Amino acid sequence: MTPDAVVVGSGPNGLAAAITLARAGLSVQVLEADERPGGGMRTAELTLPGFHHDVCSTVQPLAVSSPFFRSLSLEEQGLNWVHPPYPLVHLLEPERAAVLHRSVSATAAELGADGDAWEGVFDPFVGEWPRLAASVLGPMLRLPRHPLLMARFGLHGLRSATGLARARWTSDEARVLFAGCAAHAEVPLEQLLTAAFGLVLTASAQAVGWPFAAGGSEAIVAALVGCLRALGGEVLTGRPVRSLADLPPARAVLFDVTPRQFLAIADDRLRGRYRRQLEGYRYGPGVFKVDWALSGAVPWRSAAARRSGTVHLGGALGEILASEEAVHAGRAPERPFLLTTQPSLFDPSRAPAGRHTFWAYCHVPNGCEVDMTERIEAQVERYAPGFRDLVLARHAMGPGALERHDPNLVGGDIAGGSSGGLQLFFRPALRLSPYATPLPGVYLCSASTPPGGGVHGMSGYWAARAALRGSLRGCERSAAA
Repeated sequence: MTPDAVVVGSGPNGLAAAITLARAGLSVQVLEADERPGGGMRTAELTLPGFHHDVCSTVQPLAVSSPFFRSLSLEEQGLNWVHPPYPLVHLLEPERAAVLHRSVSATAAELGADGDAWEGVFDPFVGEWPRLAASVLGPMLRLPRHPLLMARFGLHGLRSATGLARARWTSDEARVLFAGCAAHAEVPLEQLLTAAFGLVLTASAQAVGWPFAAGGSEAIVAALVGCLRALGGEVLTGRPVRSLADLPPARAVLFDVTPRQFLAIADDRLRGRYRRQLEGYRYGPGVFKVDWALSGAVPWRSAAARRSGTVHLGGALGEILASEEAVHAGRAPERPFLLTTQPSLFDPSRAPAGRHTFWAYCHVPNGCEVDMTERIEAQVERYAPGFRDLVLARHAMGPGALERHDPNLVGGDIAGGSSGGLQLFFRPALRLSPYATPLPGVYLCSASTPPGGGVHGMSGYWAARAALRGSLRGCERSAAA
């Protein structure tokens, strides 16, 4: 049967687009080049048998906040979220920790003189979190549904992350909690608008936590695929699309790919200004990631670090800035700011009894070929002396390996493109609808479209809505009838 719509790519955004169209009563096919769906959302025994590592992301700060994900019955498809006691701990020194709790008041209580100022910034956003999440996880250029809330958010978010941190708080603990969250955006922290990233991630942790999927991130994909199949959609693996000629007939095609892949697929069908804009699309820094199989838990000196799913290693604000500034200057940092996760502490299915999985990544210049394994392990050892003695096996992936695993990770960029400057608002090109392309019935639905990177499915949802208003107009009503 000829489908109404075809989706190319089965990452969270591709599956979200397919589910949105299937919910409207359309027949949908998802074509995935790999033999398994999921894109970067896969879990594998990267080191030793019985040790289950997430190949790319583990902790999902925005998944439980996503309006699209919350509209699905993912638990009925077998998805269970694991919430560690603390969403995040940032280690300034081996025994000095800043703790981000699942509560503004609990976080503020440990920040001393900065407590009141912390509550002043985050209370309004955490208290209105569902509304704020729905507003920020959408196209940037639209009339806000909650203008007063967004005006307050803009008052802080338009600033640089370092500017807001230094203006509002005096303690190292408050500043690094916020700046470390902002650094997830992979944009220079002295740049305007970077405070917005820190506000969203810090507020989300205090509102709903930073959970991960029991059993591995591929459980999220399995649940999404289950939802799609329950609606009559299908996922076909081992089906690469190298040109538009590889596609079956359909009224609409949605591509969960970045501009670079789309240019190659569309070839000479794309011309003019739109093509030039895609050719000029900027990718952000890459990452270097190391997974370990350990004979025991990471021997943190800090008791708080042993209760957190995510641990940031980066010292005080100046050290974070030095690491990130090196990356954006084109250098691999000597003492990198690390984002680490330890899921097996809270999910025993990840490793054999008594053993553990652990991973860390740092930012590096896009396409960087420097092996960061030794520098990363030195940072972990700095905060957890004796760590190296526990290593049974390791698996390292630099930017090149990440891109080979998932072509959307161009140069190791896990965010689908830089969110710096105007590209935060106009991605992937300056158009009234960022999802529609000049080709009739062809749309982009990847993280290269608003709202950008993260496991939330909202780019796919909004692209599908654009298709239903465009080339699929009328199909929704007739199919539902």
